[in-house]
Amino acid sequence: MDKEQATTSANAAQAKDQDHNPLLDSPMRGPTLSTSTSSFEALAHAHDPNLTKLATKMFQKTEEYITHELNAPLEDYKLLEEMNKATIAKYKDMRQIAENLNVSTNELCVKFQQLAPLMQQIDEISDTVDKLEAAAYKLDAYSIALENRVKCVLQRKSSHHVG
Repeated sequence: MDKEQATTSANAAQAKDQDHNPLLDSPMRGPTLSTSTSSFEALAHAHDPNLTKLATKMFQKTEEYITHELNAPLEDYKLLEEMNKATIAKYKDMRQIAENLNVSTNELCVKFQQLAPLMQQIDEISDTVDKLEAAAYKLDAYSIALENRVKCVLQRKSSHHVG
């Protein structure tokens, strides 16, 4: 019977070895039923206080690192949001300026259309003044020529009367 019991114990141990998962072993106490893979066990009876202190510090530093890693994109998004707000404000200003320019351009176009007939009249008056000036020069030249003829005729008459 001892043989049977030894065989059964050996079979049970062999089955246990086949189901054995080294990830479930505790470094302090060996195999456990826990599915935790942490090597830090707070309830260990024989533990090194320095190891506990270092493990706690490591977890704190890991937490800080992960927090910063997660906050970095958040800060990037906040900066991007602020840049977008500034860009929106700039575009609103530019839009207002463009609308004002459009209104001013339309007003100038209407004023130009109103002034176009007057400018046409000014051009016509300028042409008339140019023609009048040319006629005045011709008249002046003719009057000078006529004056010279009259002087010449008067000189002949006075030379005939004297003689």
